[in-house]
Amino acid sequence: MLIHTAPRRAAAVLGALLAGLLLVLTGCSPGGDGKGSARGTHRPSAPRTAGGRPAAVLGALLAGLLLVLTGCSTGGDGKGSSAGTHRPSATSTAGGRPSGDGAAPGWAKGLPTVPAGRLPAEAQHTLKLIDAGGPFPYPKDGTVFGNYEKQLPKEPRGYYHEYTVDTPGARNRGARRLITGKHHEFFYTDDHYKSFKAVLR
Repeated sequence: MLIHTAPRRAAAVLGALLAGLLLVLTGCSPGGDGKGSARGTHRPSAPRTAGGRPAAVLGALLAGLLLVLTGCSTGGDGKGSSAGTHRPSATSTAGGRPSGDGAAPGWAKGLPTVPAGRLPAEAQHTLKLIDAGGPFPYPKDGTVFGNYEKQLPKEPRGYYHEYTVDTPGARNRGARRLITGKHHEFFYTDDHYKSFKAVLR
């Protein structure tokens, strides 16, 4: 089981180090040529001994390290530790999608909206005439709009006024109008009062 991985690995490391120490104590003594040193007639010089023992120690440590890397890398249970293989997914974007347009003003009362800059050029020209107070090209411009179709929010008579928006090629006033409210509301229709859009300025 995964809970025993750490003790087994520690035991393997300790065993490798003890094996290395035994190699140093038993196999690296002076005269280690298999004949023994009982006679004592021939001893390696000090420089040779000093150079051989560190090399043997280094070799033993490398052997121990090799045992650790090869025999203990999987934690002894053949399954290994899978820590780090599962990462939580990135945090998803919170909240809903932002609306493409800003909130409609209260006076729009649920009508679709259109920025003034997206109105036809003729409607933008009529807006400028309204802002300037005229002059208007048609006698009926500025007259009371009765809202008989009830497409605009209900208000007392005299609240709304209408202005003509020229339609290129039309022989009369055409079907396009701008309607203004008493509190500077603006509405645009291009189908002769059948539908309106609140104009955002």
